[in-house]
Amino acid sequence: MTIKISIDCMGGDHGPSVTIPAAISFVESEPDAELILVGLEESLLAELKKHKASEHPRLSVVNATEVVTMDDPLEIALRRKKDSSMRVAINMVKEGRADACVSAGNTGALMAISRYVLKTLPGVNRPAICSILPNQKDGPTYMLDLGANVDCEPQHLHQFALMGSALVSAMEGNPRPTVGLLNVGEEDIKGNEVVKQTAVLLRADHEQGRLNFYGNVEGNDIFKGTTDIVVCDGFVGNVTLKASEGLGRFVKSVLTTEFKSSPLNMLGALIARGALKAISQRMNPSRYNGGSLLGLRGLVFKSHGGADAYGYQWAIKRAFDAAKYDVLTRISTKIADLMPQSDASPEDSAVAISNATLIEK
Repeated sequence: MTIKISIDCMGGDHGPSVTIPAAISFVESEPDAELILVGLEESLLAELKKHKASEHPRLSVVNATEVVTMDDPLEIALRRKKDSSMRVAINMVKEGRADACVSAGNTGALMAISRYVLKTLPGVNRPAICSILPNQKDGPTYMLDLGANVDCEPQHLHQFALMGSALVSAMEGNPRPTVGLLNVGEEDIKGNEVVKQTAVLLRADHEQGRLNFYGNVEGNDIFKGTTDIVVCDGFVGNVTLKASEGLGRFVKSVLTTEFKSSPLNMLGALIARGALKAISQRMNPSRYNGGSLLGLRGLVFKSHGGADAYGYQWAIKRAFDAAKYDVLTRISTKIADLMPQSDASPEDSAVAISNATLIEK
């Protein structure tokens, strides 16, 4: 079965110089993938020609005359740039011409346009960005929200927990994934009022058998793998994500510097080359690039704006896997079972879109 993915090739810090090589590498490694490259046609064709991929049978170009920049205000991105590469790529998902969309563009614009074009699933007030982080158990820790909503109320964090549980059930085949609420301590008395009230809602769900709520977790529990899912607001999640990425690069830099500091250390590095390579791969932030905009009626994946071609390729892979395993249908079914059915209020919609403009993942 061929999986079609639309790529916003103009999004991110680097545009076609990263998205095109990533797309080429991915289709060469995945025979069931067909990528639709959306952007300024002239720029895309030039980049394809540069990489000798102009005639690739599973790469096609769709022209879009406008580009949403990383600094564009939401109003411009949503209302004025209706032929932007981001908007066209998302429209293709709505029209059924693509099974999923990937963009490294402005997070606020991506969330707002996706929500406007695709709408949210029944019962979902706000979409959330969900991605995975590595842990000591050699498995994934799913974490949300990672930047879509900087200000949240208890009911929003409650919904994030339900959506995360549905996602992990679908992706990992785990019918009862554990859910942890990120806090400054494990004790119930700790945390702000939003976190405390959220814990009350999650405990009630746990008692009713709707969720497997572990309780409060701290930052170090993310990498311990204490729970399958960690729930927090987008401000905390985005800071945690970027601090983790920075720490990974810092550790790699320190190891490289120290092993090169003397001939003896260089000999030690040569002996431990296999282990060091494995460590580097496990801690490489690029391997965990690609977050799902969870809660939409279509698959949209957000790549880090500064991702290199290797990292962007991982974002495409996550979108491909989600489409291949029909994750959207499985999540929709799970959410329908778990989540109270209520339409998003106009106030929620406005606040969610406004919040997303404040963070660029």
